[in-house]
Amino acid sequence: MRGGGEQERQCGCGATATLIRKIFRKNLMRSDNYNRSGFGYKKETLERLDQEYNTSDMLKSLKENSYTWGDKQFPDQHIWLTNEIIHNPTVNQKLEEMEIKMIPVEDKVKDFSVVKEKDVVVFPAFGATVQEMQLLAEKKVQIVDTTCPWVAKVWNSVEKHKKSSYTSVIHGKYAHEETVATASFAGKYIIVKNMKEATYVCDYILGGKFDGSNGTKEELLEKSKYATSKGFDPDDDLVRVGIANQTTMLKGETEDIGKLLQRTMMQKYGVENTNDHFMSVNTICDATQQHVAPPRDGEINNIPSYWIDTEERIGPGNKIAYRLNHGELVEKENWFPTGPVTIGITSGASTPDKVVENVLKQVFQLKKQEALL
Repeated sequence: MRGGGEQERQCGCGATATLIRKIFRKNLMRSDNYNRSGFGYKKETLERLDQEYNTSDMLKSLKENSYTWGDKQFPDQHIWLTNEIIHNPTVNQKLEEMEIKMIPVEDKVKDFSVVKEKDVVVFPAFGATVQEMQLLAEKKVQIVDTTCPWVAKVWNSVEKHKKSSYTSVIHGKYAHEETVATASFAGKYIIVKNMKEATYVCDYILGGKFDGSNGTKEELLEKSKYATSKGFDPDDDLVRVGIANQTTMLKGETEDIGKLLQRTMMQKYGVENTNDHFMSVNTICDATQQHVAPPRDGEINNIPSYWIDTEERIGPGNKIAYRLNHGELVEKENWFPTGPVTIGITSGASTPDKVVENVLKQVFQLKKQEALL
């Protein structure tokens, strides 16, 4: 969602806009329609969540030795999700079975007209935009906020940037719902997907050319037309910058982009003036890094790695169907070696332990079949 700067101009200044948003968020969180801690059934809900989502005796044993979603708490009300609550097919299928519906989207715009007063709307782990919060508050719906604390921490960091007149350089994907939400809390911003895009921006700051580009303002604005705040002017808005991130991006890359921005400002304005031109707040989600780093490291060291979403991808026989980095689904025969083998298993930060357990059981079943042959 673009246009963070427009509301700022209507309010008169960035500080006023920041104050208004902070007051709105605080008032919303204190209202009777806002829920974040158990909906009055905290103990029961946590027990069911632990049973359906986290508990796995197998994984507990493996971890120790080094190797449901409950019943609806709003049974008589329509329940809506503004986005997938997490990017996990098992969880999203469970919610669909519970008749929890997604806000419909037409031409990339959410249609909130389907939501009526006293309906329940769930904010996903990735959060919701300021505009969505305001619209739903006006509709007087029950809001259930499952926003990840790390995401909220990023929102606080971009608000600090705005308050101090820094432009937020957000390491993320401009169309990802988390980054869309973060951008709505920012003042001026530019979103960079990777080190290549960050280098292009830093090269512009230093007045040079990168990767065959002509280095003009028009070219930068064209390249980032979907990834900047409304009215973004690189000549004015890249003088003071702060680093922020989509929490699911790789920690190392975010840190490298931050260091690149810092070095760029040192070179441009002098070491003694760096703090006047660069701001950094740690908003990297540790849980994501623990799950993302192992498969990346496996690929670097040429260890066979397979990305699957369910145990059904394994078999029949010694076959596996898995996705490549760009998403293509492929199949491989005789993928699992015979004899003694050491395996490592990891998952997305939002993958239920029971899904991982089911995959392990399927792998163990392969070894059992091998022993019988």
